[in-house]
Amino acid sequence: MSSKVDAFNAYRAKMNEKILAQDNLIIKRIFNIDANAYQDGALPLKTKELLGLVASMVLRCDDCIAYHLGKAKEAGTTTEEIMEVFAIANLVGGTIVIPHTRRALEYWEALHENN
Repeated sequence: MSSKVDAFNAYRAKMNEKILAQDNLIIKRIFNIDANAYQDGALPLKTKELLGLVASMVLRCDDCIAYHLGKAKEAGTTTEEIMEVFAIANLVGGTIVIPHTRRALEYWEALHENN
């Protein structure tokens, strides 16, 4: 993995640990709902991650985009599939999503640097 990916994952893990250590019941429940929502169900996990990616791009959350890209890669998503997801996100979100698409493609490439 690239240092960009390693840095993102390390920061996310560190901060999630700090947040959860505060023992706030509502936050713990939100984290739990999020984890459970992305399990295989009527829709497979891969599809859910791609839906999460589109929503994250439209909402313009770069951390969320990076997270869903990582999970999409783990689920076996191809670059061709990712580019179609990017196309839908730009169609739905408009041209304001283009800068996030640039960073998303850069992160996707970083995910593949050592593979």
